Amino acid sequence: MTPHSLAFYVHTVTTGTVLGLRPEDTPEQVAAVLGTDFAENRSGSRAMGRDYGLAEFSWHRARGDQPWSGHHFSLQVHRLAHRARTRALPGEALRTRYGRFAPRLRFEKLRRLLNARGVPLVEIPEYPGNTPYYRTFWQPRSGVAVSFVAVHGEYSTPGTLRPGDVYRIQAPVTAPEVELRRARAGEHGAQGGPGGPTARA
Repeated sequence: MTPHSLAFYVHTVTTGTVLGLRPEDTPEQVAAVLGTDFAENRSGSRAMGRDYGLAEFSWHRARGDQPWSGHHFSLQVHRLAHRARTRALPGEALRTRYGRFAPRLRFEKLRRLLNARGVPLVEIPEYPGNTPYYRTFWQPRSGVAVSFVAVHGEYSTPGTLRPGDVYRIQAPVTAPEVELRRARAGEHGAQGGPGGPTARA
Protein backbone atom coordinates (compact mmCIF):
# COMPACT_ATOMS: atom_id res chain seq x y z
CA MET A 1 0.00 0.00 0.00
CA THR A 2 1.28 3.45 -0.85
CA PRO A 3 1.67 5.70 2.23
CA HIS A 4 -0.70 8.63 2.09
CA SER A 5 2.00 11.28 1.65
CA LEU A 6 3.47 9.32 -1.25
CA ALA A 7 0.01 9.14 -2.79
CA PHE A 8 -0.14 12.93 -2.57
CA TYR A 9 3.14 13.38 -4.44
CA VAL A 10 2.17 10.82 -7.06
CA HIS A 11 -1.14 12.59 -7.64
CA THR A 12 0.53 16.00 -7.90
CA VAL A 13 3.11 14.84 -10.44
CA THR A 14 0.49 12.94 -12.43
CA THR A 15 -2.12 15.70 -12.57
CA GLY A 16 -0.16 18.93 -12.10
CA THR A 17 -2.49 19.91 -9.25
CA VAL A 18 -2.45 20.26 -5.44
CA LEU A 19 -5.76 19.12 -3.94
CA GLY A 20 -7.27 19.95 -7.33
CA LEU A 21 -5.69 23.42 -7.46
CA ARG A 22 -3.97 24.34 -10.72
CA PRO A 23 -1.06 26.75 -11.17
CA GLU A 24 -3.38 29.23 -12.90
CA ASP A 25 -5.96 29.37 -10.10
CA THR A 26 -6.66 32.67 -8.35
CA PRO A 27 -5.64 33.56 -4.79
CA GLU A 28 -9.29 33.23 -3.76
CA GLN A 29 -9.56 29.73 -5.24
CA VAL A 30 -6.36 28.63 -3.49
CA ALA A 31 -7.50 30.08 -0.15
CA ALA A 32 -10.84 28.29 -0.47
CA VAL A 33 -8.98 24.96 -0.50
CA LEU A 34 -5.80 25.53 1.53
CA GLY A 35 -7.19 28.10 3.96
CA THR A 36 -5.98 31.47 5.17
CA ASP A 37 -3.02 30.33 7.27
CA PHE A 38 -0.24 31.50 4.96
CA ALA A 39 2.66 33.94 4.81
CA GLU A 40 2.25 36.45 2.00
CA ASN A 41 5.12 38.02 0.13
CA ARG A 42 4.80 40.79 -2.44
CA SER A 43 7.26 42.31 -4.86
CA GLY A 44 5.80 45.71 -5.58
CA SER A 45 2.26 45.55 -6.93
CA ARG A 46 2.90 43.02 -9.71
CA ALA A 47 4.08 39.81 -8.00
CA MET A 48 2.69 37.94 -4.99
CA GLY A 49 3.43 34.63 -3.33
CA ARG A 50 1.61 32.78 -0.58
CA ASP A 51 3.56 30.28 1.48
CA TYR A 52 1.48 27.52 3.04
CA GLY A 53 4.50 25.73 4.51
CA LEU A 54 4.88 22.84 2.09
CA ALA A 55 2.98 24.35 -0.83
CA GLU A 56 3.66 27.77 -2.30
CA PHE A 57 1.58 29.54 -4.95
CA SER A 58 2.72 32.54 -6.98
CA TRP A 59 0.85 35.12 -9.07
CA HIS A 60 1.82 37.95 -11.42
CA ARG A 61 -0.02 40.83 -13.06
CA ALA A 62 0.99 43.50 -15.55
CA ARG A 63 -0.39 46.41 -13.52
CA GLY A 64 -1.48 46.95 -9.96
CA ASP A 65 -5.11 47.53 -10.95
CA GLN A 66 -5.41 44.20 -12.78
CA PRO A 67 -6.48 40.83 -11.30
CA TRP A 68 -3.83 38.32 -10.31
CA SER A 69 -2.84 35.66 -12.85
CA GLY A 70 -1.52 32.34 -11.55
CA HIS A 71 2.15 31.78 -12.37
CA HIS A 72 3.26 28.56 -10.68
CA PHE A 73 3.10 26.44 -7.56
CA SER A 74 5.81 24.50 -5.81
CA LEU A 75 6.12 21.93 -3.05
CA GLN A 76 9.14 22.77 -0.88
CA VAL A 77 9.72 19.16 0.15
CA HIS A 78 13.14 19.91 1.66
CA ARG A 79 11.48 21.80 4.52
CA LEU A 80 9.98 18.59 5.89
CA ALA A 81 13.46 17.34 6.86
CA HIS A 82 13.50 19.83 9.74
CA ARG A 83 11.93 17.44 12.23
CA ALA A 84 10.62 20.18 14.49
CA ARG A 85 8.48 21.32 11.55
CA THR A 86 7.55 18.00 9.91
CA ARG A 87 4.20 17.57 11.66
CA ALA A 88 2.78 21.07 11.23
CA LEU A 89 4.47 22.13 7.99
CA PRO A 90 2.12 20.59 5.37
CA GLY A 91 -0.83 22.62 6.68
CA GLU A 92 -4.23 21.57 7.92
CA ALA A 93 -5.81 20.87 4.53
CA LEU A 94 -3.06 18.47 3.44
CA ARG A 95 -2.82 16.79 6.85
CA THR A 96 -6.57 16.25 6.94
CA ARG A 97 -6.53 14.63 3.50
CA TYR A 98 -3.25 12.70 3.62
CA GLY A 99 -2.27 12.33 7.28
CA ARG A 100 1.36 12.24 8.36
CA PHE A 101 4.10 13.33 5.99
CA ALA A 102 7.52 11.66 6.11
CA PRO A 103 10.47 14.00 6.65
CA ARG A 104 12.09 12.94 3.36
CA LEU A 105 10.92 11.85 -0.08
CA ARG A 106 13.24 9.53 -2.00
CA PHE A 107 13.30 10.29 -5.69
CA GLU A 108 13.72 6.70 -6.88
CA LYS A 109 10.76 5.55 -4.80
CA LEU A 110 8.59 8.28 -6.30
CA ARG A 111 9.83 7.44 -9.78
CA ARG A 112 9.05 3.73 -9.38
CA LEU A 113 5.51 4.49 -8.24
CA LEU A 114 4.99 6.82 -11.20
CA ASN A 115 6.42 4.31 -13.68
CA ALA A 116 4.07 1.65 -12.33
CA ARG A 117 1.18 3.97 -13.19
CA GLY A 118 2.45 4.75 -16.68
CA VAL A 119 3.65 8.23 -15.72
CA PRO A 120 7.29 8.45 -16.83
CA LEU A 121 9.79 11.12 -15.83
CA VAL A 122 12.48 12.32 -18.21
CA GLU A 123 15.62 14.12 -17.17
CA ILE A 124 16.07 17.70 -18.30
CA PRO A 125 19.23 19.83 -18.09
CA GLU A 126 19.87 21.46 -14.76
CA TYR A 127 20.73 25.12 -14.51
CA PRO A 128 24.55 25.41 -14.52
CA GLY A 129 24.61 27.06 -11.11
CA ASN A 130 22.91 23.99 -9.61
CA THR A 131 25.17 21.33 -11.10
CA PRO A 132 26.45 18.87 -10.06
CA TYR A 133 24.49 19.12 -6.84
CA TYR A 134 20.94 18.80 -8.21
CA ARG A 135 19.18 16.92 -11.00
CA THR A 136 15.71 17.62 -12.39
CA PHE A 137 13.21 15.25 -14.02
CA TRP A 138 10.06 16.32 -15.87
CA GLN A 139 6.64 14.83 -16.54
CA PRO A 140 5.68 16.06 -20.05
CA ARG A 141 1.90 15.58 -19.81
CA SER A 142 1.39 17.34 -16.49
CA GLY A 143 4.27 19.80 -16.84
CA VAL A 144 5.60 18.99 -13.36
CA ALA A 145 9.32 19.01 -12.54
CA VAL A 146 10.95 17.13 -9.65
CA SER A 147 14.37 18.25 -8.41
CA PHE A 148 16.48 16.16 -6.05
CA VAL A 149 19.91 16.23 -4.45
CA ALA A 150 22.39 14.42 -6.68
CA VAL A 151 25.56 14.92 -4.63
CA HIS A 152 26.16 16.62 -1.33
CA GLY A 153 27.69 20.06 -1.37
CA GLU A 154 28.70 21.63 1.92
CA TYR A 155 27.41 25.03 0.90
CA SER A 156 25.17 24.00 -2.01
CA THR A 157 22.70 21.47 -0.56
CA PRO A 158 20.77 21.40 2.75
CA GLY A 159 22.56 19.52 5.50
CA THR A 160 19.29 17.80 6.36
CA LEU A 161 19.05 16.10 2.95
CA ARG A 162 20.94 13.13 1.54
CA PRO A 163 21.73 12.37 -2.10
CA GLY A 164 18.54 11.01 -3.65
CA ASP A 165 16.21 13.12 -1.49
CA VAL A 166 13.70 15.29 -3.34
CA TYR A 167 14.30 19.00 -2.88
CA ARG A 168 11.31 20.52 -4.67
CA ILE A 169 8.38 19.77 -6.99
CA GLN A 170 7.19 22.59 -9.26
CA ALA A 171 4.60 23.26 -11.97
CA PRO A 172 4.23 24.28 -14.63
CA VAL A 173 7.47 23.66 -16.45
CA THR A 174 6.46 24.05 -20.08
CA ALA A 175 7.77 22.28 -23.16
CA PRO A 176 9.27 25.55 -24.53
CA GLU A 177 11.10 26.06 -21.24
CA VAL A 178 12.50 22.52 -21.44
CA GLU A 179 13.63 23.10 -25.02
CA LEU A 180 15.32 26.34 -23.95
CA ARG A 181 17.13 24.48 -21.18
CA ARG A 182 18.29 21.86 -23.68
CA ALA A 183 19.48 24.51 -26.12
CA ARG A 184 21.40 26.32 -23.40
CA ALA A 185 22.90 23.05 -22.20
CA GLY A 186 24.09 22.40 -25.77
CA GLU A 187 25.66 25.83 -25.98
CA HIS A 188 27.25 25.38 -22.58
CA GLY A 189 28.72 22.05 -23.63
CA ALA A 190 30.08 23.51 -26.84
CA GLN A 191 31.71 26.42 -25.02
CA GLY A 192 33.13 24.22 -22.30
CA GLY A 193 32.63 26.81 -19.57
CA PRO A 194 30.18 27.74 -16.84
CA GLY A 195 27.34 30.17 -17.28
CA GLY A 196 23.63 30.72 -17.14
CA PRO A 197 21.09 31.43 -14.44
CA THR A 198 20.47 29.62 -11.20
CA ALA A 199 16.83 29.11 -10.27
CA ARG A 200 16.57 27.53 -6.84
CA ALA A 201 14.47 28.74 -3.95
